[in-house]
Amino acid sequence: MFELGRVGIIGGGSWATAIAKIIEEKPQPLNWYMHDPEAVEHMKKVGTNPLYLSSVEFDTKNLNLTTDVNEVVRNSDTILFVTPSAYLKSALSGLTESLTEKTVVSAIKGIIPEDNLLVGDYLHKVHHVPYNNIGIITGPCHAEEIALERLSYITIAFTEEEKAMAVADMMRNRYVRTVISDDILGTEYAAVLKNIYALAAGVCTTLGYGDNFLAVLISNAIREMKRFTDKVYPINRDIKDSAYLGDLLVTAYSQFSRNRYFGTMIGKGYSVEYIKNEMNMVAEGYYASKCIHEINKKHNVDMPISESLYSILYEGAAPRVTIKNLTEKLS
Repeated sequence: MFELGRVGIIGGGSWATAIAKIIEEKPQPLNWYMHDPEAVEHMKKVGTNPLYLSSVEFDTKNLNLTTDVNEVVRNSDTILFVTPSAYLKSALSGLTESLTEKTVVSAIKGIIPEDNLLVGDYLHKVHHVPYNNIGIITGPCHAEEIALERLSYITIAFTEEEKAMAVADMMRNRYVRTVISDDILGTEYAAVLKNIYALAAGVCTTLGYGDNFLAVLISNAIREMKRFTDKVYPINRDIKDSAYLGDLLVTAYSQFSRNRYFGTMIGKGYSVEYIKNEMNMVAEGYYASKCIHEINKKHNVDMPISESLYSILYEGAAPRVTIKNLTEKLS
C-alpha cells in the first residue's frame, strides 16, 4: 500500500484546523504552516487556534507549528493545501523547496483568481507537480461540524487508487467516513461551482424567494454543474454522488455556509468590500464567479445561474431585477 510518510498542512483557517484535528487524532505527527506568527505562538502555548474553531484542542507534542512554509515542505512527504484560493500564491511566494517529488492534496474549493486555474493545474504548471501526485479533498463537509464531531463524509480524488486509499485511511475516524474517486477535475470544478450556487441561494432568500423556488434553483444548479463538468472533463460520473450533489446541498442550505451568508448580504444591498471585511473569512464563490465566467468563454456552456451571479457581483446589476430575469430561464 502507498505510504504517505510525513504529513504537512499549509493554511491556518477553519478548514485547515478541522483537517488538522482529523489527522492529529490518529495520532499522526503533523507539520503545520500558518502565516500569522501570533496564531502560531498561541497554538504552541494553549493548543487552540485563536482565530478559527477555537474550541478544538490539540496535543501540541504532535505538532510542528511554524510560519516558515519551506520548513513544512522540506520536512513533509505529503502536503495538504488548505488556504483560500486567492491567497495560495502569496502563501507560496517565498517557497524555495521543490514540490516536484511530493504528494500534494488540495482541500481548496476555489480557483486561482489571477490565472483562472484550478489548484491542481496551478501546482502542476507552476510548481511542476506531476498530475499523478495531485489529489483533491472535497465534501460534503463543513469545518464547524467536524469541530462538533458530527458524522461527516469526505471524498478523496486521485488518478491512482492506492494514493486515494492512503489519504482516505488517514482521514477516516469515528465521525468521518471517506469515499474515493478518480474524477480529479470534475470534483474540483464541482467544489468551485457549488459555492457560486450557494451564493445565489443566499441572494434569493434575502429577496423573499421561498423554499419552493430554492428547490427549483438547486435542481437547475446541479444540471448546470453537470453540463459544465461534462464539457470540460467528459468522463463517466454520477452527478448525484455526494461529492457533487451532496456538497452543493450542504453549501446552499447550511447555517455554516459562508457563501450562502455572503449572498444574503449581497441581497440586502451591502457592498462586496463591506461583506469581506465583516466576515473575516473568504467566500470562495465571489472569486469563483469571475473565474468560471472567464473559463466558460472557451466552452460556451449554458450557465444562467452562474452568469446571473457574475453580473450582480462584477457588473453592478441589480439583484432583484437579475434574479427576476433568472426565474424565467429555470424549469
